[in-house]
Amino acid sequence: MVVPELRPWRSARPRLTRVAEAVRPRLARAVAATGPRVARLARAASPQVTRITRVKTWQYTAGAATAGLALAAGVVTAAGPWDSTGQRTAERDRAVAAGQPGGASHGGAAGRAGANGTGPRPAPSAASVLTGLGGATNAGLPDGEALADVLDPLLHDAALGGRRSAAVVDIATGKRLYGTGTDEALTPASTTKIATAVAALSALGADHRLATRAVFEPDTRELILVGGGDPTLTAGRDAGGGASLRTLAARTAAALEKQDVRAVTLSYDTTLYAGSDLHPIGVNDNLARVTALMADEARTDGSTSGPAPRHTDPAAEATRAFGDLLAAEGIETTPPGPSKATGRADTLATVSSPPLSALVERMLTHSDNDIAEALARHTALATGERADFAGAGRAIEKQLKKLGVPTRGAVIKDGSGLNRDGRLTAALLTALLTKAADPGHPDLRPTLTGLPVAGFTGTLTGRYGDGAAGLVRAKTGTLTGVNTLAGTVVDASGRVLAFAFLGSDTTDAVTAQSALDRAATALAACGCG
Repeated sequence: MVVPELRPWRSARPRLTRVAEAVRPRLARAVAATGPRVARLARAASPQVTRITRVKTWQYTAGAATAGLALAAGVVTAAGPWDSTGQRTAERDRAVAAGQPGGASHGGAAGRAGANGTGPRPAPSAASVLTGLGGATNAGLPDGEALADVLDPLLHDAALGGRRSAAVVDIATGKRLYGTGTDEALTPASTTKIATAVAALSALGADHRLATRAVFEPDTRELILVGGGDPTLTAGRDAGGGASLRTLAARTAAALEKQDVRAVTLSYDTTLYAGSDLHPIGVNDNLARVTALMADEARTDGSTSGPAPRHTDPAAEATRAFGDLLAAEGIETTPPGPSKATGRADTLATVSSPPLSALVERMLTHSDNDIAEALARHTALATGERADFAGAGRAIEKQLKKLGVPTRGAVIKDGSGLNRDGRLTAALLTALLTKAADPGHPDLRPTLTGLPVAGFTGTLTGRYGDGAAGLVRAKTGTLTGVNTLAGTVVDASGRVLAFAFLGSDTTDAVTAQSALDRAATALAACGCG
């Protein structure tokens, strides 16, 4: 199956050809330098790999240097944070950080001697996206029995608990190559975010944006900050491409001054969402209250990802910050309180989030629970469901059924996977990943481009450092007694495979995570043809 390129890559092809010529010597050196490590990786993953198929070191290393650093067979053609050479910037930055510092472009110390002693030593860069732009590999499909010989011992590791489910599917053909308990619905933890991503993208479209508005009630001189469900709204000085509360305040103040208004009653409207804003897990550093209005995810410590203490009333806190920004612009405000904008209100200013594609990528890369719950709510709004936890779950299930993926046994309780009552199957997760790679569903592609890259980005930054870096891209899932991993891998023959491994009743998160990583690593090392 040949996956067609998207238009931006057609115009980039000449540049990529030049880049390929430039990096070819570097790739040759990389093959020679990393050969021993790859051999150790293959041995560590499982003795079964060696018995079933001899791992070709040159093939595996070349895959890591080229196809591995960008998904092959059409996945690399997706929208994402690419730089002008077609290189994924996160991967380039990680390669730079892992190497010796130096070189003006990377901020190295001046005067550090290079190999010839004449100047700063340049920092290395990851290989550009060279493979996969023209189509799928010509390698045959992995053999199911060979895969079973490799994976069965690894997935029966006691560290994965008393119940487990697994599936491996060829991305290009959709054929299932391996499965054990594939239709058993288990607690998916944060791999739920894959379902949330697919449902939101299919319901809203990759270009959809979330708007935050400031409206004015002329009769009562009430200024209302209307939440649009954008958890990435920021009060920081550097919005980083997101919606800025500072920009909104400046525009609002300018609009009020045009009407000769210098003092207002300040209120906020969070009625876009319904139901309780408290997740069933209760107050938890992993998630703010789910409200249609917040700034900086209601974090109190200045962090941008991961667990953090949160404001108890995100909407009120965001509106207080908005009031302070208005005061700096010369607009006097009252302490804020809840309200609801009427149809008579005039919209003074609006700021919008990045496109949904970028929100999905951020959600998956950093396992961002706040974005996940917001996207679940917006999926409910787009499909006519009530914008609460239950309605969001129904909406996600409805969208998945529309896509024709196997939803039997699936129970969606939230967008993030923090609710332990949620259930997904390995069959469904691999079907969602395969659907996201389908050229007929280009809006779903951010589900793949947002997956953390082993050894490079997000929740996989510190994992797979001994050889499978760049080859595994996967969403992690962790709750007490639950460890899951689902994503894509480039195998030793260059084929892109979707996989899902779920373990329940685990007793040690660290050993369970290691067992999942060994299984994914073995899948990468095994051509199994």
